[in-house]
Amino acid sequence: MKTKSVKDIMVPLAEYATVHQEATLFEAVQALEKSWGQSRASKFKHRAVLVLDEKGYVVGKVSHWDLLQALEPKYRKIADFDRLTHFGLNPAFMRSMVDKEELWADPWNLLCSRASNILVKNAMRSLSEDDFVDEDASLAHATHLLVMGRKLSVLVRRGDKVVGVLRIVDVCDNVCEMIKTCTL
Repeated sequence: MKTKSVKDIMVPLAEYATVHQEATLFEAVQALEKSWGQSRASKFKHRAVLVLDEKGYVVGKVSHWDLLQALEPKYRKIADFDRLTHFGLNPAFMRSMVDKEELWADPWNLLCSRASNILVKNAMRSLSEDDFVDEDASLAHATHLLVMGRKLSVLVRRGDKVVGVLRIVDVCDNVCEMIKTCTL
């Protein structure tokens, strides 16, 4: 793993789903689905849409979690989920939250209207420095960032420009391929 670098297995930005920050969640879903049909680099589907500003810079990400949380507006009343998930909540408490707050109780056909009215910039996860890795970083370093940060992906930079996405699924796939070549 020390001989490979991030750029060896990242998904190039050009092959990743992107939308403008003024796009709707409906448009983000369309971009994600379109990327599934176009992705040549991997056998795995993308799990997020990158959000671009007016200059084409990546300013955020909409993951599956972000999408689902945005579609159920009652989640905003409950808590800061980034903090809440670190407390190891038990299943009974989680069920009681669904019942008490009547989460996902609205008819499913409301999802279409919500998805068409929610802007990506209001659903996206803003980026912090630990969401980035340099393209020349070792795969070992990047794997450590993914594991310790419990992240599904990090953005790959060349200088201050995002050039790709390193996904944990691709790192794990690469590791599995190495393991299969081992002689026991």
